[in-house]
Amino acid sequence: MRYSKEFKLKCVKLYRQGKYPKTPDNISSKRFRNEIREWVREADSCGLESLERKSQNKKWSLEEKIALVQEVLNGQSCLSVAINNGISSGMLYSWIRKYRLYGNEGLTRKPGRRPKESVVSQNKEIAPLNESEREELIRLRAETARMRTEIAAIKKEIALREEQEKARLKAKKQRLSKNSKTSDTN
Repeated sequence: MRYSKEFKLKCVKLYRQGKYPKTPDNISSKRFRNEIREWVREADSCGLESLERKSQNKKWSLEEKIALVQEVLNGQSCLSVAINNGISSGMLYSWIRKYRLYGNEGLTRKPGRRPKESVVSQNKEIAPLNESEREELIRLRAETARMRTEIAAIKKEIALREEQEKARLKAKKQRLSKNSKTSDTN
């Protein structure tokens, strides 16, 4: 649900007085109160101007994405970095996951399926090649072969990183389950 800046300011003011405004329809009071607390944190860290609606389609450069991811990897909380930079925490979590799996390339990849390559119509008659066209064809075939080997190496590296990430998550899950078992016995 979208709220005006005035409504957000009113909610923040009431929260600071120890009160909550009436919960709007179609939203749970727990979720609404969490949203108000997030507005308060955002107002405290970035000022009241940060409560204005942000443009939804901001394009982040690769350098900006890497800088934000590095802040989180250097120990800052994901939520605080997101609030300070006016980005949703979900998007930042997504960038971190992609960075861990694919490196810098993961932050530049476009989502979705790649378009199919165009196929030359079979009805066209192909003229014989002259000498310069043959040399160009040989050069392009060699370049294509080189690129295919590079792509295969990159795919292997990505698969290795995915395996390492899965192993790391599995080990973390096992540690957490062991910790919860030991705390249950106490």
